[in-house]
Amino acid sequence: MRAVFAFAVLMMACMPTYAAVPPKLAVFDFEMIDTSLEGQMNGPRTDEHERLLRAGDQLRKELGESGKFRILDIAPVNAAAHQSNLRACGGCDVKLAKQIGADLAVTGVVQKVSNLILNVNVYIRDTVTGRLVAGASVDMRGNTDESWSRAVHYLVQERLLATNLGAP
Repeated sequence: MRAVFAFAVLMMACMPTYAAVPPKLAVFDFEMIDTSLEGQMNGPRTDEHERLLRAGDQLRKELGESGKFRILDIAPVNAAAHQSNLRACGGCDVKLAKQIGADLAVTGVVQKVSNLILNVNVYIRDTVTGRLVAGASVDMRGNTDESWSRAVHYLVQERLLATNLGAP
């Protein structure tokens, strides 16, 4: 009897353990909705465009470092994403994410009311159903590199990762 028990324990110890595989994310670059008077008068700003790109990089980095997700390279669909209006394209974000094998499509929008008042929004959609599975929003004051970085960090740490999103 002891030999059977020892054999069973040995077999269980030798069996591979399968951890839950984290969902694969396609995290697209942020887009801008500029409803400010400045935006209407002067058009898009180079510094804000660069901040949009950095915010997307930061979102990918922080979500990836959490260990809850596998971040996919969006390079194969990035040009198409930039040619689309991901926030209002009728699901093209999900279609693009599926093309690279993602489980979830992540899009982000920065709404600029003025140079002082901005809002950052992130939306996460299931690529099978197209349904929204999570969304998060944070307001920020000031249109600086630091305010954007802090807003994205807060959004990731206190909104997205504070939920069970990505939990096995």
